[in-house]
Amino acid sequence: MSLRPRQLSLPKGTRVFSPGEPCPGFVMLHEGTIRVSLSAENGREVVLYRVRPGDVCLQTFSCLINQSTYRAEGVAETDLSGVILPPEAFHARMADDPAFRGDVFSSVARRFGDFEQLVEDVALIGFDARLARTLLRLRDGENRVNATHEQLATETASGRAFVSRRLAEFARQGLVVPARGWIDLADIAGLERIAADTL
Repeated sequence: MSLRPRQLSLPKGTRVFSPGEPCPGFVMLHEGTIRVSLSAENGREVVLYRVRPGDVCLQTFSCLINQSTYRAEGVAETDLSGVILPPEAFHARMADDPAFRGDVFSSVARRFGDFEQLVEDVALIGFDARLARTLLRLRDGENRVNATHEQLATETASGRAFVSRRLAEFARQGLVVPARGWIDLADIAGLERIAADTL
């Protein structure tokens, strides 16, 4: 039984875990982002959440607590560095280290808040507001979103064709300027007004 953490170092684009795989241990990121998504049999995909330094991956937490396998896929959205606590070490620290246990439970509570937001966005928010929120969330310092229509469909739990139609309407209104592989946000205030709308 090993209690020593293992170093984690993975390049961008690496699959960190896949459905049906056992959990190798508790991931503690120092740098980078893991995108966790769920895919249906028809190929549709939805982003569940992202794991950044200080975050807990609910998939990993569930696997370790329930001794089950992964149900979603995790992909390195950037280069990753960190450590993996073997299952035995994770359970030992949860039992014996109150500060570690408190940090884990606090992070799990925050992650459930993210899930509540996802459900609210899909069930209670109009699509235009959902798309506007996604564009604002994904923008960089130049107000550019480096994403394809397919990637935006994954982010908004919708279909690519529908995303393309609504982006075309946003462009007609002067809100965005689409290009191949990215989208420039031309009217931040306008997008923020749409993002604030609800059904």
